[in-house]
Amino acid sequence: MEVLLHGGRALLETEDDDMQVKSGFPYTCHFVNHINSRGIWFGDNPLRFSLPLLMIQLSFITIITRSIHFLLKPFGQPSIVSQILGGVILGPSILGHNTLFASKMFPARGRTVLDTLSVFGFMLFIFLIGVKMDPTMVLKSGRKALAIGILGFFVPYALAGLVALIIIHVLHLHHEIKSILPLVVALQSMTSFPVIVCFLTELKILNSEIGRIASSSSIICDVFHWSIFSMRFVSKVATDKSITASLGSFISGTLLVTVIVFGIRPAALWAIRHTPEGKPVKEIYIFFFLVALMGCGLIGEVIGLSALFASFILGLVIPDGPPLGAALVERLDCFVSVLLMPIFFTNCGLSTDVFAIQNLMNAGAILLVVFASFVGKIIGTILPPLFCRMPFRDALSLALIMNSKGILEVAMLTNLKKEKVMNEECFAIMIISVVVVTGVISPLVKSLYDPSKRYIAYKRRTVQHSKCGEELCILACIHSQDNVKTIINLLNATNPTRDSPMNLFVLHLVKLMGRSTSLLVAHLPREKPSLNPTQSEQIFSSFRKFEERSNGTVMVHCFKGVSPFSTMHNDVCSLALEKRACLVIIPFHKQRINGETIEEPFALKHLNKNVLEKAPCSVAILVDRGNQKKGWLATAEPLSYHVAVLFFGGADDREAVALAGRMSEHPNVNLTLIRFSSLDEIVGGTVRSRMLDTETLGEFRLNTLHNEQVSYQEEMVNDVASVLAVTRPMENTCDLIMVGRSHRESQFMSKLANSSDHRELGSIGEVVITSHSKNSKASVLAVQQQTRIWGLLDPEESLNLRRVNL
Repeated sequence: MEVLLHGGRALLETEDDDMQVKSGFPYTCHFVNHINSRGIWFGDNPLRFSLPLLMIQLSFITIITRSIHFLLKPFGQPSIVSQILGGVILGPSILGHNTLFASKMFPARGRTVLDTLSVFGFMLFIFLIGVKMDPTMVLKSGRKALAIGILGFFVPYALAGLVALIIIHVLHLHHEIKSILPLVVALQSMTSFPVIVCFLTELKILNSEIGRIASSSSIICDVFHWSIFSMRFVSKVATDKSITASLGSFISGTLLVTVIVFGIRPAALWAIRHTPEGKPVKEIYIFFFLVALMGCGLIGEVIGLSALFASFILGLVIPDGPPLGAALVERLDCFVSVLLMPIFFTNCGLSTDVFAIQNLMNAGAILLVVFASFVGKIIGTILPPLFCRMPFRDALSLALIMNSKGILEVAMLTNLKKEKVMNEECFAIMIISVVVVTGVISPLVKSLYDPSKRYIAYKRRTVQHSKCGEELCILACIHSQDNVKTIINLLNATNPTRDSPMNLFVLHLVKLMGRSTSLLVAHLPREKPSLNPTQSEQIFSSFRKFEERSNGTVMVHCFKGVSPFSTMHNDVCSLALEKRACLVIIPFHKQRINGETIEEPFALKHLNKNVLEKAPCSVAILVDRGNQKKGWLATAEPLSYHVAVLFFGGADDREAVALAGRMSEHPNVNLTLIRFSSLDEIVGGTVRSRMLDTETLGEFRLNTLHNEQVSYQEEMVNDVASVLAVTRPMENTCDLIMVGRSHRESQFMSKLANSSDHRELGSIGEVVITSHSKNSKASVLAVQQQTRIWGLLDPEESLNLRRVNL
């Protein structure tokens, strides 16, 4: 047998039972080398062995927590709520209240392994938070974020502190409760950056306006909270420990931080410099930093600073984002977030015993302080945004987000219980308050804040409604260098002139990797060109050359957006609204490179769908066939550019014709407009819609009457085959085919819709790209006219126009 110390009770373990033994100090006894079971057929009880016990514990934890999350997700509950509740259900509050279940499923020897795994997982989580975090955000925070961070910490701290002081002097509470109230004040006043980022990510508003403000403000709150915590810690060490211990702790801690900052950070920068952009980080670099993580954690434990502190400092000195930060996050994130963190939260729930709450006065005193802190944070957070004229609903949503609680608070509560600063009763009350506050805030924020409501324009922002002689504002979205050539060819074909210049905004969309906060910033070129330019710099350089060769007819503004795919449309829509773009051009999620079809992640398809639904202007999806000729502006001799427009009828087709009208004035564009008709109704719609179609076509024909490079023809079609007979020859004669994305329902259109797999292109666009061969050089542009506008207009003026209730 082996004797192991275990918190709180003494257990002597035999083959049959767990038996408590009071012997003056706590310990647990169990058989050595009981790791693997030989099986029930050889007389072994698998639950007496470490590995089978761990596997059944993990199975129970996973099944219970995932089931609860499945049930609570429709109510907008974050995963932390389901994970803590899963632990509460398995713990002494419900299932663990049965002594047989507790002794078999979660015996003392099994809890030791779970405790170790949960703390190790928390250490890795803290390291990843440090890697994702950008410390310079403190210096970059604007006045609004700074004011929210300061008031959001000190107002609840002062208000909750005042309430706690009154309670201590008025109520006759137990000494232990009185001593814990100042800790509750400090704990409730904090707004943790890791918690806020996780919360915003689950709500999918990380790169929204209040998401960015909340991220920056939480860092300011963290700075003040941990500054006060550090002063208290230093004061406690100086008071309780000897001078030798205090000096030893201070000097060893300083040396560790110095080694990390001046030893490991230069190594991280060296590894980044020796990793070419777009190439994976070498395995040896990843191995080195993982070994450094374990080493620093060990040293932190040896000198008494905790492995958590050392891990966080190490993560903080590693630059966030690609290549190194992203590589470390990619290697560890799934393992930590899917396996280890649920263990951490569930373990916390396992330690929560609601039956320990016996004194209602104690519970009332603690909850009153919690409520005072909640109200104080609402007041402190909501005042600065209201002063800056933020809408009340948005300001209230921000205040609620800043009140959210999560992993840091749970970890601190667990540590206070472990150090016996907080008893079982206080711990259970605080855990319940964390679950209730977080559970209430999440659905409230979802109902109050919808970032897409900001993308509603108050006037028409379309190519068709742009005035003659007015500058054309276009937002071009780029995923990679492969998108650049085709988009530049398209932009040049729109014929920017001095009388009608183009104001072009280029947005490079980058997936958020290896960092916590999203980014949407204007790109400023370096004073000296880099020998190894980044992908963004290469993309922007191509558009800068386009601007230089346009002789003052094009003004280019470059932006970079870094965000998760799930919310990337927020960057596109907010920039289009802010810059008053009348057209957004975004690449199709499939493209063809060297004759091979490359399908991008499903997330890009979801991005296009969200942009089409929420954009405050017209949208064009560009399908790049990958076989186009060299860009016009890069050739000595002007090349002709052949464009075909397929017109069936409807608002989207009228928008395509309006864009074609601009192209028709370009000296090197040969344009063909084909109007399709049928004996039956080809496109559904009202009399007014048909009148607008006739008016648009009549205006186009009148403006291009004497233009020999423009041709107009009409085709009678009866089915899909007859449409293909017209469009199929275009694959080798056209550089671009423009179609309207949506059409009103008709018998003819319903036949086309049955064969459509890519809804973002519409029925006609899908028919065109699927009918062409692999070697087709014709790109396809599916155009959708603006669908979101404030107020109520004539619904016949736009196919999808709808009233938006604010």
